[in-house]
Amino acid sequence: MEKKFRNSKNMVGLKMLGKSVFLETFGDSPTNRVLDFLIVFTIFDYSIADISENAGVGYSTLKILIKELVKRKIVIQTRISGKNKMYKLNKNNPIVAKFVEFYWNITDQKAKLIEPIPA
Repeated sequence: MEKKFRNSKNMVGLKMLGKSVFLETFGDSPTNRVLDFLIVFTIFDYSIADISENAGVGYSTLKILIKELVKRKIVIQTRISGKNKMYKLNKNNPIVAKFVEFYWNITDQKAKLIEPIPA
């Protein structure tokens, strides 16, 4: 089953439904969903509405979470576009940089465990 992506940045057109390795391993919580989305789609900055829809987290919940993530310097506000504040992962934070490395390492490890499909 496929889900249309809210596409305000003309990024990826479709996303397959299903949990990432990170969410399967560490739990499908709202915070983990937000981090999962921001790590995978790190090229752009996003409004709260974009993050909410694409990460599958309620808008009200995300408004609370974003304040905490900004306070901890995990997420930064990059600019204001119209009335929307735009956010992205704070790659300048050494903890975030290590977390992103960890995220991709567990994904790589899981991929190595999957047997290749015979040709």
